[in-house]
Amino acid sequence: MVSTRTIRKKTEQILNALDYDLYEISIVITDDAQIQQLNHSFRGISTPTNVLAFAMQEGEFSSITPELLGDVVISAQTAGKEAEKAGITLDERISQLLIHGILHLLGFDHDAGESGADEMETKSLELLKLVETNPDLTAF
Repeated sequence: MVSTRTIRKKTEQILNALDYDLYEISIVITDDAQIQQLNHSFRGISTPTNVLAFAMQEGEFSSITPELLGDVVISAQTAGKEAEKAGITLDERISQLLIHGILHLLGFDHDAGESGADEMETKSLELLKLVETNPDLTAF
């Protein structure tokens, strides 16, 4: 399992690189059962997923705590399966998912056409190089 200290350090590096070092996020590392419940409740999809992001910077209540970016929820079970299939470590897969979730909190959207996907992939690769040493690691 990935250590809390490692996740905290990587999160700080990512937020600093994005100029969001004065902002907060919460990170939940969970299992497939819990992330499946969240996926069903918030997206209407009744299967586990690898990462969910819940942005707090949008909507009518975004001004209540403007320094809070939101929540990133990662399934360690799914991440582990994906890491094994990709031939990478669990730490590396968690980094990919963490970056992906944080970028969603900041408004990046890979589903917003080809340019949105390209922008998110470019930024993901840039951030991966900051937090991981594997030069062959690709974006989410």
